[in-house]
Amino acid sequence: MTEVSVPVSSLYQSEGKVYPREINGRFTRLRRLAMFVLLGMFYFGPFLTWNGRQAVLFDLPARKFYIFGLTLWPQDFLFLALLLILAAITLFFVTALGGRLWCGYACPQTVWTEAFAWIERVFEGDRSKRMKLDKASMSWNKLWRKTGKQIAWVTLALITGFCFVGYFTPVRELAASIASFEIGGWALFWVLFYGFATYGNAGFMREQVCKYMCPYARFQSSMFDKDTLIITYDEQRGEPRGSRRRGDDAARESLGDCIDCTMCVQVCPTGIDIREGLQYECIACAACIDACDSIMDKVGYPRGLVRYSTEHAMNGKPTRILRPRLLIYSALLFILVAAFTASLIAKQPVILDVLKDRNALYRDIGRNGIENTYAMNVINKDQVAHTYEISVVGPTGISIATPTTFEVPAETLKEIPVAVRVPHEFAKGGHEIIFTLRSTDGSDIVITEESRFRGPTTSY
Repeated sequence: MTEVSVPVSSLYQSEGKVYPREINGRFTRLRRLAMFVLLGMFYFGPFLTWNGRQAVLFDLPARKFYIFGLTLWPQDFLFLALLLILAAITLFFVTALGGRLWCGYACPQTVWTEAFAWIERVFEGDRSKRMKLDKASMSWNKLWRKTGKQIAWVTLALITGFCFVGYFTPVRELAASIASFEIGGWALFWVLFYGFATYGNAGFMREQVCKYMCPYARFQSSMFDKDTLIITYDEQRGEPRGSRRRGDDAARESLGDCIDCTMCVQVCPTGIDIREGLQYECIACAACIDACDSIMDKVGYPRGLVRYSTEHAMNGKPTRILRPRLLIYSALLFILVAAFTASLIAKQPVILDVLKDRNALYRDIGRNGIENTYAMNVINKDQVAHTYEISVVGPTGISIATPTTFEVPAETLKEIPVAVRVPHEFAKGGHEIIFTLRSTDGSDIVITEESRFRGPTTSY
């Protein structure tokens, strides 16, 4: 009996390296401008100062977030929650309107990958030179180019990690600790960790992050419809594709405008062929549009074979901009922006928290009546000191027996012991009282807090 060998194929196949070709065009220039602006904001952001301190600092040990003139405390978690929700709804709105514009121009993965790819081109050359260099055996030319690229990549990654930690630790103190080799263990860990993550994502994995790791690529289709602006290939105009010489009559040869040069594939950072239709790997960077337009210019055909369009427009139907999902997203954005703005306007620069002493319900102090004690926590969130006066409203004859005027330094929590007295004849049982904290330095700060006064259950 003869054995028949069955070929075994692996279920897993490693991805081939993508060598995107450099292209120039209006969308490429826009993408590079976005890269310079965003990277500039990231790298120079920690070094900006505002009123003598770091302009943007998320001081976790002190539990304070500084964003230029705004200081957020743990009690201001509402603002952070609103910002996160606002960012998510904005992303949904932009996706429904313009597709993956975020991925193509503003996503950190795209921005840093563009920077790392630029460094690679500086050391290894254009697409064809990089491909030849990778296939060539080891030589001095290959060694110094590969080594130089890696050194530049690691340097940029470490600078990125340093700046990232500089948003959570005062950056000048961090720089001084590194220069004196006295950096703390956790700070060093996060500099190296974020640097390693930047190197791995932007230098090593690149398009694999967008294709396999990013969840946005998986659920984006739920936000698309036939009126969403996407990058499309005009199949009716381009097919059947085929090569031809300049000046040939494509119609006479029964050919479409696509000359099958594959330039749109060569410039794609994720290595897809846009002519096969919309794919989840497409990050809408529009490099294929620039490449195709440049080829159309050379062969004398009109631009727009690959372009931003909608499915309705490609099928000859009108594109609807105002549609239910966009109206819903717009309404949500308006409500959230209004709520955030109103919250900022109503935001008080002081927090008052009154805690009644639970060790004793009340204290009889003879002719002075019944006394309750409270711990009044005053948080001055402002960047300047304020002087406050405390008053109380409640049963007849209620008064404060402790000093009522005090100063709280800037960005400080101060605990003030307060003793409240009520005459015997009005102190029976429990009473709702209201403390009022009012600034006396002309800053017009007024805040109230409710509490409870406890007295004896029987009359005197």
